[in-house]
Amino acid sequence: MKKILAIFFTMFAIPMSLLAEDKKGLDEIVNDAFMPVATAWEGFILTSVPIAGQNIPIVVMLLVLGATFFTIYFSVPGITKFKLAINTVRGKYDEIEGHGLEKTELFVGNNHDLKDTIRDESAEGEVSHFQALATAVSGTVGLGNIAGVAVAIALGGPGATFWMVVCGLLGMSTKFVECTLGVKYRDVGEDGTVYGGPMYYLSKGISGGFGRGLGILFAVLCVGASFGGGNAFQSNQAAVQISSLLGLEGGSTGVFIGIALAIGVGIVIIGGIKRIASFTEKIVPLMAGIYVLASLIIIFANFSYIDDAFGLIMQGAFTPFAAVGGFVGVIIVGFQRAAFSNEAGAGSAAIAHSAVKTKYPASEGVVALLEPFIDTVVICTMTALVIIFFNIDGSNLQSVFEYGVNGETGSSVLITGTGESLGGVDLTSRAFDAVIPGFSYILTIAIVLFAFSTMISWSYYGLQAWKYLFGKGNTADIVYKVLFLLFVVIGAGATLDAVIKFSDAMILALVFPNMVGLLLLFPKVKEELNKYMSAIKNAS
Repeated sequence: MKKILAIFFTMFAIPMSLLAEDKKGLDEIVNDAFMPVATAWEGFILTSVPIAGQNIPIVVMLLVLGATFFTIYFSVPGITKFKLAINTVRGKYDEIEGHGLEKTELFVGNNHDLKDTIRDESAEGEVSHFQALATAVSGTVGLGNIAGVAVAIALGGPGATFWMVVCGLLGMSTKFVECTLGVKYRDVGEDGTVYGGPMYYLSKGISGGFGRGLGILFAVLCVGASFGGGNAFQSNQAAVQISSLLGLEGGSTGVFIGIALAIGVGIVIIGGIKRIASFTEKIVPLMAGIYVLASLIIIFANFSYIDDAFGLIMQGAFTPFAAVGGFVGVIIVGFQRAAFSNEAGAGSAAIAHSAVKTKYPASEGVVALLEPFIDTVVICTMTALVIIFFNIDGSNLQSVFEYGVNGETGSSVLITGTGESLGGVDLTSRAFDAVIPGFSYILTIAIVLFAFSTMISWSYYGLQAWKYLFGKGNTADIVYKVLFLLFVVIGAGATLDAVIKFSDAMILALVFPNMVGLLLLFPKVKEELNKYMSAIKNAS
């Protein structure tokens, strides 16, 4: 209890001291300090190379080419293994994944343990397939689906939706690879606690200093990503929605909403993965159900415009609006927003999936491929349709705002006739309210739940990376959690433009070490898949 009180005291003391130093609102102080860091980091991570007259970020090319390779090599697992994934997550094959002693060969550091002398660590775990999926989905199905899609359409027009879906389909293969490796190379403590993720399969699977270096690099970037995309972006958009709904704009509103969110997050994350999994398996279906139901109501209410909406998506994908920046530009926007939303290739979800109870790593790999489908193919597409319908009025396909023409920031659009600038969650909220008056109140609840669940899942991801770097003691835990909760407040006080720059760059930075590891270790995934398929065949 003393540790919890100390964390909460820190969260209040820091913003109060800032307010004492300057008469400006806390939100402005936070944003002024945060924006230069966000801009510089984004510029570094999104370093581009000129191809066919377009500057294409190296990280986007690595993401797309890697995902395409895995899709071809594993025979389009998003389609061929989809039924297997459903059966696995609903427990059809639990009997063949039972616990027990196994004669196997495992890794400790970069050395092989002797056969027949140790326990089969792959038969251990802390959570079920469904809990692992719910925890990972709660880290991906979040405000990237609500606010991120709005940002994509503001920047790239409806055509960005098509490329988001393509990225999601390709990402199913990448997610399968990284989560299989996450289980295969995980560590299990003496008390049964599981430690896994890319930092472990990079350092264990790739021998020598190169693998160790990749593991350390990933862990450092993962800590940063937990502060950015998994935290600051979530608290920012939750604060925007709450303050907008209550009419509390400017000043120090965002920071104080952030403090309230930090207190709630702090209470949950003290409990570790079991409490997080127990929380997310209940809240994820609830919040997703609310959001999907509302989206379907709007889609069916505008059913006569379905052909117009998909026409805009296809037209914008291959012949984008002039203001958007060209064909390659809209592809980049789509893939970048999809990568931020489903995190396939970033490796973050492998941390949650590593905690699953199974002795067949590939079983969790096939479960994980459901994430990009749920996140990007289904939910992101629904959000995009809601926003596109909002902008259609009879034959006028851009009645409310013009695609690709920015508002006050690069992440917003300018509302026709009023000069009002809307971006992120504000734009999505306005689109829902246009069909379901008053739904912004319900959407606010859903947004807070999305943000809350994403933050607690990412706190687990970041903490695992932190433990990898600084050890597994209580002091290291408390230091990380204090920093994490501080970024809840920072995110709530900064502007969307600053937060989206920092968050994008932190998530995409993970792709560099992770994708290198995946391209070196994918043959191991093939071996594990064959083992799992053989076990299913023998049991039938």
